Amino acid sequence: MAYWLFKSEPSTWSWDDQMAKGEAGEEWDGVRNYQARNFMRQMKVGDLGFFYHSQKEKSIVGIVEVIAEAHPDSTTEDERWDCVDIKAVRPVKTPVSLEAVKQDERLADMALLKMSRLSVQPVQPEEWAVICDMAGVPDAGQGSQQG
Repeated sequence: MAYWLFKSEPSTWSWDDQMAKGEAGEEWDGVRNYQARNFMRQMKVGDLGFFYHSQKEKSIVGIVEVIAEAHPDSTTEDERWDCVDIKAVRPVKTPVSLEAVKQDERLADMALLKMSRLSVQPVQPEEWAVICDMAGVPDAGQGSQQG
């Protein structure tokens, strides 16, 4: 299993919007960056990700699961752009702010800090564990199987 981070402006697509889609989930569409697209092409069903509110909030607010692997983005006819489908798994108990990530030396090499403008990015397993602990969801590595 791999781990990821999906960034969204809450005014465009919020955690509440994602939660409202339920088990059906939603395409993570509209990505027009080659590196982000390539990361989505690496994703497998069952991979987990953090849902990150960008702009003012700048914090991890939920956990999502990849439910469909890369396929053509339905918002464009341009064949270069793919997307994955994700569903909400659970909100985090405590949102983890960008500032908190910056202050934790264990997260110094995290893509969120190194590739700050990238809307889809990888999260290393060790980083996933640290952030889940910070967020109050230490069992979040289990995806749909959790109760």
